[in-house]
Formats: sequence, C-alpha cells, structure tokens
Amino acid sequence: MMAPCAVELGFELRVLAEAEDVSAVSAVAKAPVGDYRDLEALRDFAQGLDVLTFDHEHVPTEHLQALIAEGVNVQPHPDALIHAQDKLVMREVVDKLGLPNPAWDSVSRVEELVAFGAKTGWPVVLKTPRGGYDGKGVRIIQDAAAAADAADWFTGGTLLVEEKVDFSRELSALVARTPSGEARAWPVVHTIQVDGVCDEVIAPALDLPEEVAEAAQQAALQLADELGVTGVMAAELFATPGRGSGFVINELAMRPHNTGHWTQDGSVTSQFEQHLRAVLDLPLGDTAVLGSVVVMKNYLGGANTDLFSAYPRALAAEPAVKVHGYGKSVRPGRKIGHVNVVGRDASQVEDLRRRADRVASIIRDGVDPQEGKP
Repeated sequence: MMAPCAVELGFELRVLAEAEDVSAVSAVAKAPVGDYRDLEALRDFAQGLDVLTFDHEHVPTEHLQALIAEGVNVQPHPDALIHAQDKLVMREVVDKLGLPNPAWDSVSRVEELVAFGAKTGWPVVLKTPRGGYDGKGVRIIQDAAAAADAADWFTGGTLLVEEKVDFSRELSALVARTPSGEARAWPVVHTIQVDGVCDEVIAPALDLPEEVAEAAQQAALQLADELGVTGVMAAELFATPGRGSGFVINELAMRPHNTGHWTQDGSVTSQFEQHLRAVLDLPLGDTAVLGSVVVMKNYLGGANTDLFSAYPRALAAEPAVKVHGYGKSVRPGRKIGHVNVVGRDASQVEDLRRRADRVASIIRDGVDPQEGKP
C-alpha cells in the first residue's frame, strides 16, 4: 500500500519479500526474496538504499544495530522499535513518562500471577511480551484457579500481567515523526475489535470529549518524541470515562497500522505517504479529515474464495465505497482487504457503516446481505 505513494512521489520502492508469491511482489518492480531474520540477507538488500524501513516489528534489533554500524540509514531506530517489540519495555517507559497506564507487573511464576490478581482484583490479562498481535499471545485469567492452568505459558520466560481495564470503547491515536523532529497527528479514532482483530474504524471518534482527544494525541506525540520514533506510530488506547485523563495506553505499533487504513481515502495525507515522507526526513503532509466522518471496514477470509468474481456486484452496490484488496490468498480469518467510505455529516455514520459492511460482505461471502443471495 506504500507502492502507489512511492510512485506518485517518484521514489523507487524495494521490498524484501518472504516468498515469491507474497502480495507485495506484485506491487513493486524490485522484490528480492529473503529472510528478514538473516543478517546477510539484510546486508545484501540494504545495498544502495537511501533508507531502510519495515512493515512489521519482528526484525531482530541486533541486526538493525549491525546495519546502522555499517552506515545503513535505518528508520525507525531499533532503540525506538524495541518499545513496540517488547510490551514490558513499553509499560516501563509509559510509567516513566507519567502517561496513563493500567496496573501491571512482570511475572515469571504462577504464584506471582496469583499475587497480582489478589492485589488488583480478578480477572487479569496475561500477555507474552513479544510476538503477539491480533489477539494472539493474550489470555484472560479469571481467578486463582485459572492461573494454575496457565502454568504452561511460563515455560517461555517472563510474562506481562495487567489489570483487565473496564473501558467503554477502544481508540487509536496515530502520529508520524521525522528524524528532524517534525511531528503530526491524525484525529483520534474509534476502533471496533471482533475476536481480537480490528473490524471497523470510525474517524474521528464521535462524541469523544475534546479534552480526552487532545490528551490522547499529546500522549502519542510525547511517546513518539521521547522514544525517537520516525515514521508512523499508532498508540492503541482504552477509553476510560471517569478515570484520570479518560484513557489508558494499551499497545504501540511503529509502522503504518490497520487503525490508520481509513486515511487512504479519508485524509489529505494517507499514513502510507506520511510514512515515506517521515523516514526520508521530508516535510510531513496535512492530516485533516476529508469530509466529516470516515468509516473503514476490514474483510477477512470467508466463504468466497474467488474475490474478483464478487467485485462487479460489490462495486455496483455502493459506488462511493472504496475497495482496497491485499492480493492475498483467502484463508478463514485472514485479513485480505478493507473498504473505506467518507461522509459529509457525522449524523450519517450508521448509514456509512451499513454501506461499508455491505460491500465487505459481498466480497467476503459472495452474497449481498440486502438481497440474501449471490
């Protein structure tokens, strides 16, 4: 999704692909196959690049440090990236900066987990510090008896345990920052999760008190600045009316993020163009919303395995809805695309959600939910 932005700006974009059939290969002219966990593969790929960036947080930081020592311009810097890779490190810095954090602790034994639950109250949330996403690596522990059943999780080392936050909805504060320190924020958005996966985004978050939205933006900007982030960063938040500043920080992601996909059609500057601008230390673009409200709807792999066969019906059903397919093979539950729709009035939001869901459903299942037939 960065490829069209690179073409428009006249940049050459190269991708280190995991395999010849990954979707990015079809989007860029140069996509050598290699393993991001292989330092030699990274060295070869980095030859001649102005900047090396990434679309997930799993690249080993020691490899990135080695590349930097050899003169490669890596953005964001691994010292910042570690806060998105390791949730324990992230929790520590949020505390250090005095930003809203849930109660948390590091635990390495069931007894420590039970002690935390007894202190903060049950249930609690147990997380693997590294590698979890889209609900993976997360487990709700209801009580001390259930804690004993989680003993197998401790074989991998120290875990993160948090209070189970009582929240009204989930939010995301998306920002971008350049190496020179220029930073911009998009409006805080409302994110709707289903089974741990982002399902919908409403931008901006409607009926969010102005002071909460501003504080959330400032928290994300402060984190980006203090951590030395470059590129796009998403701060995922829980809205907590009546508690402190009205939100607590859940997780960080240092890359273009699913909660920012609405910006492709709903913002003056998309997160993908902004990420390119930021890592190249170019002036950042305007982040204003186009229209009054934007709805993004993900579609996952479902009953329809021939996605393009559904396009005529989907595109005709709602001509104002923009479809973004990822070029991925269909597997149940796999993110394979999203749709965006922009509205002129915030009062339209429920109609926009219905329209976005209609198009996503036609593509996912091959059935128009308004007609109930293929």
